[in-house]
Amino acid sequence: MTTSETTHARQLVSTALAAMLYEVSVNPKPGLVDPVDAGPHPDMNVFMFIDSAVSLRTYFDACVAAGEQFSGGVAALPDLFQTIRPAGIEAEKDMFAATHGVNTHKGAIFSLGITLTAAAFQDRHPAAVPTGNAGLMRVIQKMLAALIDHDLANGDLHDVRNLTAGEYQYVKYGFLGIRGEAAAGFPVVMNHAYPFLEKSTGTINERLLDTLLHILLYADDSNLIKRSGDPDILVRVRRWVTRYFELGGSQTVDGFAFLKELNRKFKQENLSLGGSADLLILTIFLGLRNGIIRNDQNAG
Repeated sequence: MTTSETTHARQLVSTALAAMLYEVSVNPKPGLVDPVDAGPHPDMNVFMFIDSAVSLRTYFDACVAAGEQFSGGVAALPDLFQTIRPAGIEAEKDMFAATHGVNTHKGAIFSLGITLTAAAFQDRHPAAVPTGNAGLMRVIQKMLAALIDHDLANGDLHDVRNLTAGEYQYVKYGFLGIRGEAAAGFPVVMNHAYPFLEKSTGTINERLLDTLLHILLYADDSNLIKRSGDPDILVRVRRWVTRYFELGGSQTVDGFAFLKELNRKFKQENLSLGGSADLLILTIFLGLRNGIIRNDQNAG
């Protein structure tokens, strides 16, 4: 590997870690941990998220290496996904060791690991893959072409006691959850969150707050459904988000006051937005990668 290739790999990994740290730093985030409030997560704090993110560097190194070194071509990209799955299992162990058993970033290990691997493959194969988010989306779709059949449609989901929240919601409601979002190339991020962030104005904190709330308009957050026990919670939350933007979002007095009220409401009702946070991490990763988030521009 040349010096420039090594530098590029390190930059990709650093961007992934930065995306995770940016996400936990944004505040006030309803239903999520941030530097001023643990929200509905009394067993967590911002320092735990920092330790968790740092513990994943080795995993991200492995994802980038897998993407850069894969020689099977576009048609064989499902094999690339299978190469990083064992590394993801080990990454979960590293995360739990860093957090003393608390699940801080299990969703990000899945989503960001896939995206990082796809980005490394895309950058190494410019002749075979279009540039930009459209090309990245295509790589992810190819990587995960067999995911739904393997994990859900043909999976052993009979014993509900051993199902994840996403698997249980697939069995009970038919929701594809984060697997469906990932297999489609993360359309909530690519088609909604990223374009919204690209057009947004204000400080980084304001832009990312508004982007998180914008994600809620489109994401079927399995954490939210799990905590509420009712998929209709998505309708309620989208009404709240619509009102937030009607009031002007984070940059108006009324919008920010409503955001703080949402923070209180989410804590009172024990509602979490862990799935949406993972999509925000992906959006931040792309924003940093493509230069639409820069810490010398209204950092705030």
